[in-house]
Amino acid sequence: MSVPDYMQCAEDHQTLLVVVQPVGIVSEENFFRVYRRICAVSQLSLRDSQRALFIRYRHHYPPENNEWGDFQTHRKVVGLVTVTDCCSAKDWPQTFEKFHAQKEMYGSTLYDSRLFVFGLQGEVAEQPRPDVAFYPSYDDCDSLEKRIEDFIESLFIVLESKRLDRATDKSGDKIPLLCVPFEKKDFVGLDTDSRHYKKRCQGRMRKHVGDLCLQAGMLQDSLVHYHMAVELLRSVNDFLWLGAALEGLCSASVIYHYPGGTGGKAGARRLQGSSLPVEAANRHRPGAQEVLIDPGALTTNGINPDTSAEIGRAKNCLSPEDIIDKYKEAISYYSKYKNAGVIELEACVKAVRVLAIQKRSMEASEFLQNAVYINLRQLSEEEKIQRYSILSELYELIGFHRKSAFFKRVAAMQCVAPSIAEPGWRACYKLLLETLPGYSLSLDPKDFNKGTHRGWAAVQMRLLHELVYASRRMGNPALSVRHLSFLLQTMLDFLSDQEKKDVTQSLENYTSKCPGTMELITLPDGLVLPPVPFTKLPIVKCVKLLSLPASLRPQKMKSLLDQSVPVKSPFIYSPIIAHSRGEEKTKKIDFQWVQGDVCEVQLMVYNPMPFELRVENMGLLTSGVEFEALPAALSLPAESGLYPVTLVGVPQTTGTITVNGYRTTVFGVFSDCLLENLPGIKTSGSSVEVTPALPRLQISTSLPRSAHSLQPSSGDEVSTNVSVQLYNGETQQLIVTLENIGMEPLETLEVTSRVLPTKEKVFGDFLSWKLEETLAQFPLQPGKVATLAISIKAKLDFSCQENLLQDLSDDGISVSGLPLSSPFRQVVRPRMDNRSAPGPEGSKAGDPSHLKTLEAILNFKYSGGPGNTEGYYRNLSLGLHVEVEPSVFFTRVSTLPATSTRQCHLLLDVFNSTEHELTVSARRNEELILHAGECQRMAIQVDKFNFENIPESPGEKGHFANPRQLEEERQEARGLEINSKLDIRWRIPSLKRSGEASVEGLLNQLVLEHLQLAPLQWDVLVDGQLCDCETAAACPVGDPVRLEVRLTNRSPRSVGPFALTVVPYQDHQNGVRNYDLQDTVSFVGSSTFHLGTVRPSEQSACLGALLFLYTGDFFLHIRFQEDSRSKELPPSWFCLPSVHVRALEVQA
Repeated sequence: MSVPDYMQCAEDHQTLLVVVQPVGIVSEENFFRVYRRICAVSQLSLRDSQRALFIRYRHHYPPENNEWGDFQTHRKVVGLVTVTDCCSAKDWPQTFEKFHAQKEMYGSTLYDSRLFVFGLQGEVAEQPRPDVAFYPSYDDCDSLEKRIEDFIESLFIVLESKRLDRATDKSGDKIPLLCVPFEKKDFVGLDTDSRHYKKRCQGRMRKHVGDLCLQAGMLQDSLVHYHMAVELLRSVNDFLWLGAALEGLCSASVIYHYPGGTGGKAGARRLQGSSLPVEAANRHRPGAQEVLIDPGALTTNGINPDTSAEIGRAKNCLSPEDIIDKYKEAISYYSKYKNAGVIELEACVKAVRVLAIQKRSMEASEFLQNAVYINLRQLSEEEKIQRYSILSELYELIGFHRKSAFFKRVAAMQCVAPSIAEPGWRACYKLLLETLPGYSLSLDPKDFNKGTHRGWAAVQMRLLHELVYASRRMGNPALSVRHLSFLLQTMLDFLSDQEKKDVTQSLENYTSKCPGTMELITLPDGLVLPPVPFTKLPIVKCVKLLSLPASLRPQKMKSLLDQSVPVKSPFIYSPIIAHSRGEEKTKKIDFQWVQGDVCEVQLMVYNPMPFELRVENMGLLTSGVEFEALPAALSLPAESGLYPVTLVGVPQTTGTITVNGYRTTVFGVFSDCLLENLPGIKTSGSSVEVTPALPRLQISTSLPRSAHSLQPSSGDEVSTNVSVQLYNGETQQLIVTLENIGMEPLETLEVTSRVLPTKEKVFGDFLSWKLEETLAQFPLQPGKVATLAISIKAKLDFSCQENLLQDLSDDGISVSGLPLSSPFRQVVRPRMDNRSAPGPEGSKAGDPSHLKTLEAILNFKYSGGPGNTEGYYRNLSLGLHVEVEPSVFFTRVSTLPATSTRQCHLLLDVFNSTEHELTVSARRNEELILHAGECQRMAIQVDKFNFENIPESPGEKGHFANPRQLEEERQEARGLEINSKLDIRWRIPSLKRSGEASVEGLLNQLVLEHLQLAPLQWDVLVDGQLCDCETAAACPVGDPVRLEVRLTNRSPRSVGPFALTVVPYQDHQNGVRNYDLQDTVSFVGSSTFHLGTVRPSEQSACLGALLFLYTGDFFLHIRFQEDSRSKELPPSWFCLPSVHVRALEVQA
């Protein structure tokens, strides 16, 4: 016996072997249609009997195996069923002869045979024949199963007769010696009359009868015969047949203990098809020991949970533990015979199946290990493949998955052995796929993202390489690329540097012919290979959605309707609300993207390869919004650190866009990498709102760009900075060009400014503009340009710094006693030359030429298009950096009274701090020329100011509760009024630059009081002529002169009454005044004038007369008589003009 049956199991010992074969030419499809229907009748309950017959069908059975039928009767072919096509009656004789020739092959063992003829009709088909059945076609053969049942009953009749014939004790007859094929030559010449020979014959026959009883459905009888055979054969040391008897005893016990079978589905089918209870198989025969079976002791799956109790009741049946021991003993006896290798191998397989049910894996592995080393004849390649495959299945059955995978892989390699003319690469590939679970391999890359790596990486890589090679030899390059990509993705951490280079080079060679895709690959057997994205080439550690630049960020217009309504809840804190808010925060980002604008996502990537990694067509994967991804290409150096990569795209519609991942092309493999499949990735959120499209404004200015950055505390992200250098008081125009570079019309524009905090005091409007002319050009279509003129006025404090005054005082010059035209060049320049050299922008702080800085931000708030309809706008900021260089300083300010009480002289000491010649002028004054570093005094005659007429600033209406701040506001307003009247301007002719010089901030309280009109306005009229100047009022000698004193009350209170005394005198211009003029000047009436109470804004006057007796120049001094009322008012309120009268001779 040379061909093992690896599918054998213990319950096959109770089956009858029937061979089903075609006769003549029969299509494979039709034959197997019939064969499957025949195999369905594998069990038959005998009529008028409680026994069941089991049939085992084979469509191919080696004749040499049939020669072992006496050794084990289940190996004997007892039935033959043939199938043939016969379309005409003339072919029938030849077909029938072939049938007889087929029977002769198994003729010595056949009990009965049948021939099924398809396609023959007519007279021949109508002749009744017991062993032939005719059917018109393969579709019209309803009685096929019934014919097979009749055939099986005929087999049973022959089997029963043989059993009865062999089982009957014929002591007078000589018992024949049953032999296996290789024993026949060994028994030639033996003494057949010896007791030893007779016992051998009896033992073998007893074992043979046990086989027949088991096949006939008499389990208990077979147990008795097997036990008797064991005793007989053990006594004569007939080890081969002793092993067969022990194996028969094991098989009968297995059938008893495990009615469900040990062969998997086949055994289960036998149990399901049986309509007989287990105890129905008990047959009481004379001489047979009865075995009682309790049906309640059997579980639903046919396995006895408590076998120890059953053993006591069925003494002839082996326990589950004894079954394995007897199998071991039988196999040890088989191993003594070289020609019994197949029997030994099959016994090992049967024992393993039993141990698998008993869940005794370690003992089962010992049997399998023994089966591996059983030396059979020279096997063909196909037989080797079958042997290794069965070993793999058995190891899988007992839970040895890695061992199972090992033998499955050996079988796969055997399919493509060099000795095979046509290697079976498809079979090899299929077997290799079946080994993957045993080596903890899955073809889904997602399984490798869960925890630590499972399995032996070296073995897994070897197996993947073999899959790649097998798929390539199959002629399926797409499959090769998929497996090689999987190897590179999942085993990257275990590849050496050289292996990484080799694998990537092979992958590039494959993808040059067949690029790797993200499509599913479905194999012919239905297995689906998922795509393998290269999430490790490169490795992405962080994904961050970037907001648009500050100038392009959309902002929502604030309105009462847009204010969020708080969630109404009776609880102060609700964990449900808090959790939902937190969850939403992790998903959605607090900034927006804009439809039609380029948006950015930053990835931190790492190249784990020992060589430069080229990544092509890297783009974003998004959902929710139509998105145009703009692919990028990058090259990462070998084993680089974290490297930032920015991926860009343009959303085409509005809504919520979700960034799901990114796509790459690496080594010719297209990958779609999803963020959810990336282990350990950090992301601040992946969903962002896309607002409707907005216009894009680009600004350019007439000033150069600045390298200076604004203060960090400015709070605004400035897109553009410009700078300009101005002299203090200078004004310059900034022309801003507005260009719409977007695709939407620019419809609205608002311009605001903000001066950044500085320690310098800025006077006046630093920035001013008129927006009406610009807005007249709106809406501004895409590509169109508009301009806006902005006036920059740098007006800081013009007062001299304290250190400058200190410098001047150190030189021994009294600033307060400065002459009106005293050049200062000789004084100041030596002091400046003794200091350190000035820097490129000027000298150090403390030097008069120290530059001061002003910074401001111009905000352009604009909108248009669909975004404007939805209430969105953009804000573009322009930073302005102004360096203010000192122009002139006012080192001292004082006043002198003028001849008129309504005027005074303002004295200003002006210092030229520039390096150029400079002219200073005021309104109605000549220009004053100042050389560089020169200081001169200029006197300006000004009309006194009525500060009561200055309108109140908004701060005086209660905003400033602090009196000090209120006073400062009033003083600033007065300084502004004075400065506007003075109109002091400077000009540098060499540079053609000019500006204004402000006295704001210079005027102290004393100076302001001198410049202020008194609340009580006194006017003196001589003969109706107002006297308040140096010119004298002419009057004739000897005629009375009318004198009127008029009072206008500008104060908010009532004043008076007052008493005024007029005292005339003469001034000799030598410091002597003559008040003794009683003989020269006479009063007409009293020299004292009386004024009653004058209410606010009212006027009062008193009249008198003088008589000049002599010619000459006279002065009238009007003084107040002291009383309690006049003392309540300040002296400055009683400032009366001096009266100059010239008495002339009357001309005839």
